[in-house]
Amino acid sequence: MIFRNVPRSLRRALGALFLCLALTAAVACGGKTERAAPAGTGASAAPAPSWAKGMATVRADALPPQAREVLALIDKGGPYPYRQDGTVFGNFEKVLPKQKRGYYHEYTVRTPGSRDRGARRIITGGGGEFYYTDDHYETFKAVLR
Repeated sequence: MIFRNVPRSLRRALGALFLCLALTAAVACGGKTERAAPAGTGASAAPAPSWAKGMATVRADALPPQAREVLALIDKGGPYPYRQDGTVFGNFEKVLPKQKRGYYHEYTVRTPGSRDRGARRIITGGGGEFYYTDDHYETFKAVLR
């Protein structure tokens, strides 16, 4: 052991000091009771609302600009650039929580450089939920607004 010749009381004091420093650093970095988000995902470290339990989350301000534009259009009630926008999302992949048909609606998020609608969507739920997918319904993130 490196500290073999250091008095036990000094070792305890140093241990307590290091523990305090580690806790202080964790709190200063937002590590209180928050869940760490995967790096580079834009995911939020804030606790998820009850409807998003177990899902990845993303803050609305961390979404691509095109997705934020769609959120603004949804808030205004349109008009939407694609005829499919606002139509019922069937949740056939069963990735979102199971609900009755008509509960979810989908909106296209424009993908720069794509010749078609692309893979990005915002899905809204009848209870005020918002979900984002950038891989055509394979995975979703709960949008925190």
